Amino acid sequence: MQFLMLARLPLAFGLILILSLWSPRAYPFSITDPNSWPFIPIPEVATDPNGGTTYGLMAVLLNHKPDGSISSIFAPDVTNNGTLGPGGTFRFLGYPSSDTHWYATAGGTEHKARNVDLFYSTGRDRQNWWSFDGEFLWEHDPTERFYGIGNNTSVTAESNYTLEQTYLKTSLALNITEEFQFGLDTRARYVRIATGAYNSLPYTGTEFPHLKGLNGGSEFFNELVAKYDDRDHVDLPTQGGLYRVFVGMTQRGFGSSFSYFRFGTELSHYFPLSKRVVLATHALIEEMPAGNEAPFWSLARLGGQSSDFFVDRSTQRGWGTARFTDNNIIGFNAEMRTKVFSAQMFDTKGTAEVAPFFDVGKVSHDVAENPFINYHPAGGIGLRAIAEPFVVGYLDLGYAGHGLSIFSGIDYPF
Repeated sequence: MQFLMLARLPLAFGLILILSLWSPRAYPFSITDPNSWPFIPIPEVATDPNGGTTYGLMAVLLNHKPDGSISSIFAPDVTNNGTLGPGGTFRFLGYPSSDTHWYATAGGTEHKARNVDLFYSTGRDRQNWWSFDGEFLWEHDPTERFYGIGNNTSVTAESNYTLEQTYLKTSLALNITEEFQFGLDTRARYVRIATGAYNSLPYTGTEFPHLKGLNGGSEFFNELVAKYDDRDHVDLPTQGGLYRVFVGMTQRGFGSSFSYFRFGTELSHYFPLSKRVVLATHALIEEMPAGNEAPFWSLARLGGQSSDFFVDRSTQRGWGTARFTDNNIIGFNAEMRTKVFSAQMFDTKGTAEVAPFFDVGKVSHDVAENPFINYHPAGGIGLRAIAEPFVVGYLDLGYAGHGLSIFSGIDYPF
């Protein structure tokens, strides 16, 4: 996979120069006229509690359809991290129609970090009888942290490990109506655990030698999902909601190293308070009444940004990913998405949003545990750049007990 990485800064800057020459708008251009630039330069700064501080520069090239909407985005970047070293990522996102989206990313750093992520989704408009999502992920992430199992683990127990995994997820749903879906999610996962990138922290295997799943393993997880979606827009919702209930299991003897059972619900609702302001709310409740059967890397995790790929995570932007880990999770989120600026730039209608947010959540070991106590709160401000009608880039600055965390990426967190 080495040819997929930008492991040296000079090579990456050379690539950006090539991209600028390739762009059909490369000549002529004016420094004072952003609409004439061959690509959009975007500085990157992220302070992740797990990965540390990363600086970089992204070069974004937009391709448009005749109606002015975006058909594809090519967005390579170059970065530098104090521990992982220089690196970068290729990104290509395709939007052939409102019904079909796809993307491909591949990247890495000089020291250990590698990833490939491929995604395809069709039937998003739910006009046919079926919808399908498929995603493949391969990663070698040396920044993972583990503090022990429980809702009150101490920061002094922090350890580091490398998560090596290959993950394939498919979702096939029947569109009973335009709003109601019933489907099957299947996830195949192969995991190995190794020493991490941070010599200042103990290896998780040394700190927790009896931790279940420390030798890795495999999973073949099947989940039934019922979904009701009456949002006014799949990508940029301003009213309505998305409501899911799910139940699934994995069993030894059917391609899995472990057996456990999981069920829960996820609810999102959007309240339009004015033409410029939307209150977005989200809740995740997930239970695993399996005692100590699941490996630690399959348990529910609170912290960082949530993920459609890993459904066992809840957004909590004051902490790093997986700050709190256990069988069950409850998480609530709210943010006030406020449009502050709109303009036509780079042949695209762009909108800037400011979104004050509040996140609160907890994990627990037993289903019968009191659900009303011991929550971890966080708050902050989100900055959003929207290229209508599909694309959202975010920068979230969250604060909790340990200090400030900065997260960035694509799509709304919920």
